[in-house]
Amino acid sequence: MRLLLVEDDPRIAEPTVSALREAGYAVTWAQTGPEGLEAAMLGEYPLVVLDVMLPGLDGFGVARELRGSGVDSAILFLTARGELGDRVEGLDLGGDAYLVKPFAVPELLATLRALSRRERGQGAPRVTFAAGRGTLDTVARTVTWDGQEVAVTGREYSLLEALALAPERWFTREELLDRVWGPEFGGESRIVDVYVRYVRRKLAPEAVSSERGRGYRVEK
Repeated sequence: MRLLLVEDDPRIAEPTVSALREAGYAVTWAQTGPEGLEAAMLGEYPLVVLDVMLPGLDGFGVARELRGSGVDSAILFLTARGELGDRVEGLDLGGDAYLVKPFAVPELLATLRALSRRERGQGAPRVTFAAGRGTLDTVARTVTWDGQEVAVTGREYSLLEALALAPERWFTREELLDRVWGPEFGGESRIVDVYVRYVRRKLAPEAVSSERGRGYRVEK
């Protein structure tokens, strides 16, 4: 799942980004209120982790603009301001949850999982691909193939999810790198090829199609 983190303190943001990516999230990191607002307004992030004390525009202002524009991403406020009045204001502005610094990574991940379940609760949590041979449970983040659950890593799951949510569409390495590893990833795009091989070994060679010059896709 794509996630936007808006946090100006690198001492907090950098380890948080690492932990989120290790958990399988495709993270974009914005460091100012205006930068975060611009990214969130695209409507491409189901989850927004939003600090309150931000340069340029505070987190409450960002949330106000997002909700006023109809952006319905789940918002988790992440801040050192833990007073009751701040929590109430954040939730009244359309926030979905509030986590006070310092926080533990397991607590953050558990909160995000709860928000993911809430966001997807209105729709079917299962996505099928490869003529029904493959199934993703988008809440539990599990994969089955030919009726058997297959153990995959968070990154492998995120790669499959990116493909399965848009079946028949060809994705270039760069597009998958952006969706799964995030725009700030500084490694080689060939890492996508490596993870496709991992997925094929665990499921089947035909689970992910490839074509030179077009990229990767999964069948409906």
